[in-house]
Amino acid sequence: MKSPGSRTIWRHRLIYVPLILVLAYLVVWPLYKLQSLAFANGARGYRSQYGRADIVDTLLTTAALGFFSLVIAMVCGTVLAFATTRLPRRMGFLRLVPILPIVIPSVANVVGFAFLLSPGPGYVNMLLRMLPWWSDLQSGPVNVYSPTWIIIITGFSLTSFVYLFVSAGMQNISGEHLEAAQIAGSTTIGTFFKVVLPLLRPSLVYGAGVALLLGLGQFTAPLLLGQNEGVKVLATEMYLRASESPINFAAAAAAGSPLVVMGIIVVFGQRAILGNQARFVTHGGKSFSPVGGSSHWATVIVSLYGLVALILPLAGVIIVSLTPYWSGELSADLFTLDNYRALVTTPGIVDSVVTSVVTSIVAVLICVPIGFGIANLMVKRQDLPVLRTIADLITALPMGIPAVIFGVGFLLTYTEPPLILYGTKAVIILVYVVLMIPFATRMQLTALISMGDKYEEASAVSGAGPVATMLRITLPMLRPTIFSSIALMFILLTHEFAASLMVRSATTQVMGTLLYDHWSNGSYTLVAALAILMSVVTGAGVAVAMLVGGRNVLEKL
Repeated sequence: MKSPGSRTIWRHRLIYVPLILVLAYLVVWPLYKLQSLAFANGARGYRSQYGRADIVDTLLTTAALGFFSLVIAMVCGTVLAFATTRLPRRMGFLRLVPILPIVIPSVANVVGFAFLLSPGPGYVNMLLRMLPWWSDLQSGPVNVYSPTWIIIITGFSLTSFVYLFVSAGMQNISGEHLEAAQIAGSTTIGTFFKVVLPLLRPSLVYGAGVALLLGLGQFTAPLLLGQNEGVKVLATEMYLRASESPINFAAAAAAGSPLVVMGIIVVFGQRAILGNQARFVTHGGKSFSPVGGSSHWATVIVSLYGLVALILPLAGVIIVSLTPYWSGELSADLFTLDNYRALVTTPGIVDSVVTSVVTSIVAVLICVPIGFGIANLMVKRQDLPVLRTIADLITALPMGIPAVIFGVGFLLTYTEPPLILYGTKAVIILVYVVLMIPFATRMQLTALISMGDKYEEASAVSGAGPVATMLRITLPMLRPTIFSSIALMFILLTHEFAASLMVRSATTQVMGTLLYDHWSNGSYTLVAALAILMSVVTGAGVAVAMLVGGRNVLEKL
């Protein structure tokens, strides 16, 4: 006869096993199908992809993009995180500046830099050629389509992600450590390098891992800018192989294999580097307070980053969206709203907005309860170690593997029986769910760990059952975290480009894929107006989340 404890364990298994099986089908099965296809017929996919004459250049460019964009992001993100702690009180609103680039769609950011730094009609290049030492040039001096500038733009785009990790880590450093360093005679810079950075190792390691994987799997900038100079990386190679006629799924899978391997190495490497994380726990009686107080140099640093990473590319997009053609010449007489009127009249644009919003909202609504269930399993169900480990690995995979790989995997999986979903909103929703599961799970997992058990224990002592406790205690306390995760997922999904480009069809487009089509066709002014529209839609979604979840939603991202 089974004991009550044994029956409870089996009951929980009946709840969590189906959930894990569904996630395994969505996350693992497309990856398995891709790799099995790449190894089929004597590894024909690998021979096809890695027998190409230009593959060495592609691998070197991918490595350079990942490494150097990581360096830029780590330096800028760490400096910004420290600078925001030293802002004068009246300049506190600048703490949001390093986060705001996440709200701007990556495609809008990239085309904004293109409008500014294109060798011929780029607005900044036009101004630079007015200077004496460049007055003899007919183009340049900056070439935004070169690998160097693709790396720089990618580094700036990854800075916000590193900033989020590092700033969160700084908030957990006790002010007592900094005061001790000050008493010992350490300067502000000395304290930063000798005390702050060592204690930030977990945040730096996690931030570096995420930035490295995002850099290696970067798709938007190499695709939009690299075509002019023939710049190729593994992510764009996957897209090219999946766009051939007939589609070469085997070669596409082989192209993505190094990125999958690197993702696995980074995940296990993080754990090996950090070891016992208890060494980095520094909570004390006082919160983080930088030695030396506020500094006006902090205001300059944060404002300069906001100017370069946010204001300038947006300004380029806005200017082009208000002109009848992109020529580099500026005149008030040219300004018009015709491009914004064309957003309504051009076929497909309104439908793409509706599709983006609907698929993003549905995917978010699916991810939140799934993320809560997995987070609850990992925090509360210590009696199910095997299921906890499997759930942890499955939900971590989409974070370490570029979205374009899942896009190709879903294209392969859902263009054949038993589920033929190609060309439908359903396949977009499914791939969105897979991409967002790590965010929904990790954010709620962190909040549940912070809550501890005392509230649920008090509820149980008062006679409330598990369901009542969850509805009356746990979920209300998780409300800020839930709405923060909703805001973050909505931002990322309305921006999503790589996976969407794989699974979209001619009749089912999202905003990012339609923007790419118009960019490829040379409709630059319409592209600029559509980029502004994407930013407005994203901003509206964040505003709604802040209205429902509180003003601090954006700060919790």
